[in-house]
Amino acid sequence: MLSKDNIGKMMKYRWVIFAVLALVYFFVYFHRVSPAVMAGDLMTTFGVGATSMGLLGSVYFYAYALMQIPSGIMSDKFGPRRVVAVFTLVTAAGAILTGIATDFNMVIMGRLLIGIGAAAVYIPIMKMLSIWFRKNEFATQSGMMLAVGNIGALSAAAPLAYLNTALGWQTVFTGLGVASIALAILSYIVVRDKPSEMGFANIEDIEAHENGETVSAEAKPAENISIMDSIKMVLGKKSFWPLAIWFFFYYGSLMAYQGLWAGPYLKDILGWDKATYAGLLTFIGIGLIIGCPVSGYIADKVLKSRKKTLIIGTIMYTLLWFAVWYFNGMDNPLFYKILYLLFGFFAGFFVVCYGQVKSLFPISITGTSTSLLNFFPFFGGAVLQQVCGLVIASYGLNALGGYTSAGYQMAWLLLAVGMVIATICVYFSEEKGL
Repeated sequence: MLSKDNIGKMMKYRWVIFAVLALVYFFVYFHRVSPAVMAGDLMTTFGVGATSMGLLGSVYFYAYALMQIPSGIMSDKFGPRRVVAVFTLVTAAGAILTGIATDFNMVIMGRLLIGIGAAAVYIPIMKMLSIWFRKNEFATQSGMMLAVGNIGALSAAAPLAYLNTALGWQTVFTGLGVASIALAILSYIVVRDKPSEMGFANIEDIEAHENGETVSAEAKPAENISIMDSIKMVLGKKSFWPLAIWFFFYYGSLMAYQGLWAGPYLKDILGWDKATYAGLLTFIGIGLIIGCPVSGYIADKVLKSRKKTLIIGTIMYTLLWFAVWYFNGMDNPLFYKILYLLFGFFAGFFVVCYGQVKSLFPISITGTSTSLLNFFPFFGGAVLQQVCGLVIASYGLNALGGYTSAGYQMAWLLLAVGMVIATICVYFSEEKGL
């Protein structure tokens, strides 16, 4: 039914779904970057060093990367609602296990479960956005969702440091587990896979109605593409691979820095305490919160081109990586506030790539196509966090027992060079019109 009342109800209810999924996604990002603040406490509690922390940081991303394809397939087959609810419970189990850990192996296992659970949240959310929002709203809504996620990352900086000091890191993780259980129940109750499940018109019909068109059978998304055929369709498309390689370095470098090594760097090289460096790291989160929705809006409404938006963001982000490398050891908090704000802002332009890859394939395999792309940034995060740990450790310790400036600077140079490769790749990516 394409009545005004029906369309109005659909347009309102999609924001209820968006709000619930945004709450879930908030904690995905919170978990993702929390080691940057808690690394020192974990090393002290369990007597481990940079190599072990590199493993702890990377295990989340290995799990996240390996779960991308299954999460996309499950989203297409079973529906996003069930996938989000079940795997949020897995995240809860990992958080609780971390909270009660008595040795570092339990922390590793908890981190693994958190990675598995969190991995199966974003792809269903992207599928939900493609089902409940118009095509020319997708990049903007993706940016808004990622902005909420980055508020979670922001909360995992200074606020987490304060909670950690007041309550202890294990109490914090146990509380996160309880909150995740509540969110799993809420998402199952509120979220619906399709507007038709609520008796609402589908977004394709609404768009056609708004444009004075009818939706022909050919325009309807195909629903009978097999799992193997959908995977072959995505991996067999040459224009998929430049985006995949680009995403490996783009997001992998961000997670290597914001997600783990920035905190130890600011402590070891500049000697700043946790409250100081956690406060500075919030500026990356603030930049991301602004950059994600702004880049989506630029792609949808200003340039009306995802590729052009990505090229601009990638060039600026690459230049900022060379600034991180060149100014290694700069002892000036104001400098880092400005650098990190810009760093986060242009890092946030990555959100546009989801709309770009979605446009290349049928909507019925949105989960599969997005999950295959999403494998690469988290594989990049896993690899680059661990590589940075090995590089930093290879330069030994300084006189104060921390890692050396040369070790960190070499790690930053490797990440900057990776971004040069990403810049080249984004020029070879493909897009279809909005």
